[in-house]
Amino acid sequence: MSGDAARTIAPEFPNLAPEVVEGYRNAPETMVAEVINGALSLMPRPRLSHARSATALAGDLRGPFDRGRDGPGGWVLLVEPELHLGPLPDIVVPDIAGWRRERVPAGFMQDVSATLPPDWLCEVLSRSTEARDRDEKLTIYHREGVAHVWLVSPTLRTVEVFRRADIGWLLVNVYRGDAVVRAEPFDAVPLDLAGLWAL
Repeated sequence: MSGDAARTIAPEFPNLAPEVVEGYRNAPETMVAEVINGALSLMPRPRLSHARSATALAGDLRGPFDRGRDGPGGWVLLVEPELHLGPLPDIVVPDIAGWRRERVPAGFMQDVSATLPPDWLCEVLSRSTEARDRDEKLTIYHREGVAHVWLVSPTLRTVEVFRRADIGWLLVNVYRGDAVVRAEPFDAVPLDLAGLWAL
């Protein structure tokens, strides 16, 4: 009976346990709430160095790829979008996500969350999230057909670039330090990594 009542309250999440839905909906604003493989995960908001790297990267990519300024355009980039992926669904919040503009349907920006898998994702790594980002979340992204993933480490000052292959993720390159790089799928414009770590 209690399961029936919970399903009436949360019809958009019929495959998730009622306590998971309740925890997700009532998560404190100071936490990032995700649901992975049916389990609730509450993580504290990231450190400022984490936020700084994500903000800098989104800023560097937005002009040439989202706005088409001094670059090819053709992308819709969002910071910390909530994604509902797969049948449960898995509810994940990557640091940055990008969709090729031709795939974005009318009304996409009116929704609270996205069910359309992105073409590219970036996760900025921290000690508390790295294992989940590398394991469970990469598995979800591969399952959903995401073509490219970047893992950015402010601590190591690295950008790992992955391309989806049928058998798993192919590590294309690891860029380090203050290098100026052309990293797929945004290789049309050089990216100065120093900006990701600078104050």
